[in-house]
Amino acid sequence: MNSLLRHFKGDPVIWAMLAVLSVVSILVVYSATGTLAYSKFHGETYRFLLKQTGFVFSGMLIAYIVHLFDIRIYQKLSIVAVVVSVLLLLLTMAMGTNLNDASRWLSIGGVTFQTSDIAKVALIMYVSNMLATHQNDIKDWRVYAKIAAVIGLVCVIILPNNFSTAAMLGFVCMMLLFIGRVSVKHLALTGVGAVVLVAVFVLVAQLTGFQKHRIATWEKRYHTFMGDKDGAKPTKDDTFQADQSKIAVATGGVFGKGPGNSTQRNYLPHPYSDFIYAIIIEEYGLVGGFIIMLIYLALLYRAGIIVKRSEKTYPAFLTMGLILLMVVQAMINMGVAVGFFPVTGQTLPFVSMGGSSIWVTGMVFGLIQSANCKIGGDTTSKKEPKAADEKQEKELKEELAHES
Repeated sequence: MNSLLRHFKGDPVIWAMLAVLSVVSILVVYSATGTLAYSKFHGETYRFLLKQTGFVFSGMLIAYIVHLFDIRIYQKLSIVAVVVSVLLLLLTMAMGTNLNDASRWLSIGGVTFQTSDIAKVALIMYVSNMLATHQNDIKDWRVYAKIAAVIGLVCVIILPNNFSTAAMLGFVCMMLLFIGRVSVKHLALTGVGAVVLVAVFVLVAQLTGFQKHRIATWEKRYHTFMGDKDGAKPTKDDTFQADQSKIAVATGGVFGKGPGNSTQRNYLPHPYSDFIYAIIIEEYGLVGGFIIMLIYLALLYRAGIIVKRSEKTYPAFLTMGLILLMVVQAMINMGVAVGFFPVTGQTLPFVSMGGSSIWVTGMVFGLIQSANCKIGGDTTSKKEPKAADEKQEKELKEELAHES
């Protein structure tokens, strides 16, 4: 066992969290896809079990491979990564797969993936690199303008087809900039600019008809969440997803109905992705839902510990930024399931069904562990033998001197 653990560097607690999320993903997705299997694949439920197991293990393999490389390599590639991600986002807008009136998916070589997932990681890498490189002059407006321009560019490209992702990514970047000692005045100005930018986009869409259907979707979700629609209450069709999710949460009780005993999976449109947290509570109860939430919060706590002992700025910023991104996304997914947020379409990191999302989250875990290795998270066991060897060498020299 010890020989196996030696190959996994970094924080062992984070590796344990990844393992727990992997098991939960396989079990819950297998349960939540029962209806989908019967409607499309003649009841072959094991098809999704094998598929999700393959995604999870390949995601863990990606995490393992990524964490083997020195974090300085990723720092040098951060600018290249953000440029590539911008090109992929533009390509998705031009020829991406349209789903629910939004072009979010790109298919290359038979592999379909959501390019915004890649852009999120690339942008955090870029912002972390800029903060680490310019700590001495981070209050300079010109330095901040370079960072804000790239953040704005990525978020603006994502915005038309995925408002929730653009807003979430912008929020996480603002938090990371605040941690990186950026001037509060600059942050406040950027916040005002973001609101103005969204308002201009909505106005242009209304006047020209560009992406007008997306604006209508945003308005519908907002009014449905607020409980009004053109002065009247939303219909049952408008609130169907949210209502079924609340039923799943309400009927789960404290300990749940048991694995595989969900009934709302038969009614929820996406019980294996957007509303998977509702299925977790229905089958495993409030206890199971609390444990899952605690895992993501514990990730944030581990980030604090890692950053506290870090002597290098880039690994610290990257760790905090990536974990903030995962935790905020997880909280949004959970909030939607319990009716705290309007429906957004955000998945539960490394739990919801999907290939590209799990692979990208695996890469995130790998980057975090690579950063932790640079910080020194896996060197504790190596320092003690070194100190013992020095003590033995000193004692040997004293004995030789005494004998002579």
